[in-house]
Amino acid sequence: MGLKERTYRVLIVSAAADFNAVAPALFPKSKFDVVAFVSNVAQAKRFVAEQSYDFVVVNSPLPDDSGVQFSIDVSESPSTIAAILIRNDLYLDVCAKTTERGVFAISKPTSPDMMATALQWMTCARERLRKFEKKTLSLEEKIESIRYVNRAKLLLVQELNMDEAQAHRYIEKQAMDRCVPKIEIAKEIIKTYS
Repeated sequence: MGLKERTYRVLIVSAAADFNAVAPALFPKSKFDVVAFVSNVAQAKRFVAEQSYDFVVVNSPLPDDSGVQFSIDVSESPSTIAAILIRNDLYLDVCAKTTERGVFAISKPTSPDMMATALQWMTCARERLRKFEKKTLSLEEKIESIRYVNRAKLLLVQELNMDEAQAHRYIEKQAMDRCVPKIEIAKEIIKTYS
């Protein structure tokens, strides 16, 4: 899926009526699929626990918390980009806490142009995470395949008195002859001899 067709799920955590009134214009429906609004950290934690979001934007302060720790916690998710809008007088202190944790800090007051720029940066970061997610899944699949093949080789050694090289060749040949991945052959062997 190309970047132009991709849409992003957004959670906005804000108790400020003026920000909430202009926020929908910052997140056009053509690019941002679900934009959910909550007004405090407690609600935001429930929303994040129930579903994943590509972006979480925290407009600090909130009635129950500053939102700084929540934005840090959310950024720990491997697929979520967090940003916090923070008063200018607190900006440097918050940046010192959040930057190394991957949270985008945006000084308030801000402009629509600055928010558009910040959202573009967040989109870049999210796409970079998406690449890493794909690589991680690929590596996990390879590791799973190796585990199954090794287990199947062990069973062939134990049950059919093959040596490890023979067992390995047997699995590879079966996979090539049947045009299936080695993991499928390994699963069949495990099912047969376990």
